[in-house]
Amino acid sequence: METWYLLQSGAGAPDYNMALDEALLESAPQIGRPVLRFYSWTQPAATFGYSQKYAHVAAMTPLRPLLRRTTGGGLVPHDADWTYSLVFPPRHFWHRLKAAESYLRLHQWVGRAFARLQVAATLAPASQVEIPGQCFAGAEKSDLLWRGRKIAGAAQRRARMGLLIQGSIQPPPLPLDRAAWESALCREMEVAMEVRWAPLPSAQLPRQLALRLQSSKYSQPAFNQKR
Repeated sequence: METWYLLQSGAGAPDYNMALDEALLESAPQIGRPVLRFYSWTQPAATFGYSQKYAHVAAMTPLRPLLRRTTGGGLVPHDADWTYSLVFPPRHFWHRLKAAESYLRLHQWVGRAFARLQVAATLAPASQVEIPGQCFAGAEKSDLLWRGRKIAGAAQRRARMGLLIQGSIQPPPLPLDRAAWESALCREMEVAMEVRWAPLPSAQLPRQLALRLQSSKYSQPAFNQKR
């Protein structure tokens, strides 16, 4: 059995949510174990991939604030989605996986969690992009679909300090409970990966680093509109 940390951080300001994910990545070598974080938003917002052009994505959505992520991918609305992140330290085998493999494994896991809730989701066999740059307009290979509609996508960043995966669930229009889905997700990793869960110790939560990144980076137009 391998112990992973679970962080239920609740609702956060959009810039703090992005800052805490990056802070967890930067702290991954010191934390030393994978971290699964579930979080929500204090207000509607949208995020977009690190390499995207601000003016292009700004024209796609009325949602504000509009924040640049440290991961790749496309524009993601955060007005009704369920968000989570996974952080792996540099010596963990997930850090060594190729991006396509980690993406596939993640969404296989997410799909089985939905199956526990009697929701039949399938993996997209190939890319079906409808509007370039919008994460949930069409689908990429190994995205998760429900009746042909994309319901789960993710973006990644690999660096020397670890691997960060940021995921978004746009739940289907069914009577689903988010807490039940989160429990199902954790249970699936227990079964698939022989993981046991422990709360992230408060001493290892990089809150001060997150606050610095929030004020110096994610709240700043100079970063969000840099290209």
